[in-house]
Amino acid sequence: MYKINKTPFNRFLFFAFGDLILLSFSVHFSFLLRFGFDVPVNYNTTILLAILLFVPVQLLTLVYCNVYRLSWSYFGMYEMWNIVRAAVVSFFFLAAITLLLRDFDLFYRIPRSILFINFFCALFLTSGFRISKRFYLHILRGQSGPCQSKPTLVIGAGNVGEQLVRDMKRNQNATYWPVGFIDDDPQKKNLNIHGVKVYGNRDMLPELVSHLDIESVVLALPNASPKEVRGLLNCIHEAGIAEIKTVPGLNEILEGHASLTDLKEILIEDILGREQAEVDEELINKSLAGKRILITGAGGSIGSELLRQVINFCPERVVALDIDETELFYLEQELKGLVEGVRVCPVVGDVRDRVKMHWVYENHRPHVVFHAAAYKHVPIMEEYPEEAINVNIFGTRVVAELAVKFGIERFVMVSTDKAVRPTNVMGATKRVAEKIVNALNEKGVTRFVSVRFGNVVGSRGSVIPIFQEQIRSGGPVTVTHADMTRYFMSIPESVLLILQAGAMASGGEVYVLEMGDPVKIVDMAQEMIRLHGLEPDIDIPIVFSGIRPGEKMYEELLTSKEDVESTGHPKIYKAKDSSSLNNTIGHLQKLEELVLKPDPVTLRCYLKKLVPSYQPELFCK
Repeated sequence: MYKINKTPFNRFLFFAFGDLILLSFSVHFSFLLRFGFDVPVNYNTTILLAILLFVPVQLLTLVYCNVYRLSWSYFGMYEMWNIVRAAVVSFFFLAAITLLLRDFDLFYRIPRSILFINFFCALFLTSGFRISKRFYLHILRGQSGPCQSKPTLVIGAGNVGEQLVRDMKRNQNATYWPVGFIDDDPQKKNLNIHGVKVYGNRDMLPELVSHLDIESVVLALPNASPKEVRGLLNCIHEAGIAEIKTVPGLNEILEGHASLTDLKEILIEDILGREQAEVDEELINKSLAGKRILITGAGGSIGSELLRQVINFCPERVVALDIDETELFYLEQELKGLVEGVRVCPVVGDVRDRVKMHWVYENHRPHVVFHAAAYKHVPIMEEYPEEAINVNIFGTRVVAELAVKFGIERFVMVSTDKAVRPTNVMGATKRVAEKIVNALNEKGVTRFVSVRFGNVVGSRGSVIPIFQEQIRSGGPVTVTHADMTRYFMSIPESVLLILQAGAMASGGEVYVLEMGDPVKIVDMAQEMIRLHGLEPDIDIPIVFSGIRPGEKMYEELLTSKEDVESTGHPKIYKAKDSSSLNNTIGHLQKLEELVLKPDPVTLRCYLKKLVPSYQPELFCK
């Protein structure tokens, strides 16, 4: 009955033929009602005349009101309004015609009440014809859902939850079938939404799991804060539900990257993340629009996200520089044609190469530089400190000194919380880099600024991808220490705040991003295991491997000697630094000599002269 050809023309013929029959019947039935089902014989010709008059007019108005372009499966209020509109238009047309032709005997015999009776009959039959498929699928056949679907509890009975349930019930092959709502709003309790009951708040979860045989839960709360998500997950886990899904974020839906029914796994980012940072887009736009931008380390986690967000502010050109040509290739393919009028220029180059960097500055003449190129992995840099020194210190010095030479407007260096009282080579080298850009601030027109923040969720080589791979492999998940904590921030949020800090910089600042509360690594590992439907230390063991060389038990964002000032932005603070290039230039020259014949212990000792707060492990394995 319902498997008709889906092509527009065949669909038009199907509905037009159906309407022809129904509207003809509607006219005849109107006469039956008018005469109490005992129509005089002499009205047979009048009925035929009325059908020949009414039906073509009604069909034409249905065409005019775009009724034949409506979807049969998705009939709703908007579609119903189009049919009502067509019925009203045809009513007035027919009333005008019968009024004008009332002097003719054939038309005079059409009772005026027929117009009103036929209006309601035609409206009922044409709308009922179109709603029949949804009625069949959702009411007659859809009470229990497809046999292969999982009974699913939807948390959130708002607009998103309503649309989600409606779309789930339309799907004849649905994997998840809604059997109940949970919502903390007491006014929604016992309501029915598309035949699905709102049972109450989250306290009813354990009872509903057994009562409704719940196998999965969907969070229909795209704007829920990470704190709210964590609370709900605890309740769901305690109720014994392993499979948990969530709807995409509203931004993903609005930008067309996902639809409401594209249910996805809950990621650790949804739990660790924070409410979206608010930034002054007008200020950022003023600092970037129409400008030439250079991003070093453009193939990395931060650099690539910087590129994605910078192009949204319509710069004239973005120069994406990285030593890894493969990452640049994929990045160029991703961004090709994304924003019209913005030219993305990939450049393969090493920030340590002064000649190449001079060529980049001379040929592209950037106005703004975002310096994200750096070696960041702590244990590896402990083993090869000369490489961290070459890239993080001397690479920064090259691009920063050239920025002064070419009169760049602003230079923004991406720094790290590990630069504060560093216990590792990576942190010490980044602290020296901060000193270099700060000391150069007075050497020309360039405004130099460093932006310091903690770990970003999901960056390459970070703890979260490692844990995910260990869980997929069946464990164990290795955590260095039970008490180790770290700050976490999403990559998009950190980059937005970098852009904000760079736009508001007057020069010489070390900006510190507010990172929220530190997170215990072991707690994060346990939550990630649960998100996979498993239990920590039962299904997946957690093993403590011990602190690695250079690692801290916890990270800091400020040193005790730095004065913190408010910037007016709730998530950005300013730490004034009084570094002098004259105090460090001699040490840098000596350091250049030492890296030629690298000795890890000697290099660490010499870094301590540049960063007195650095506490190295001189005799690491």
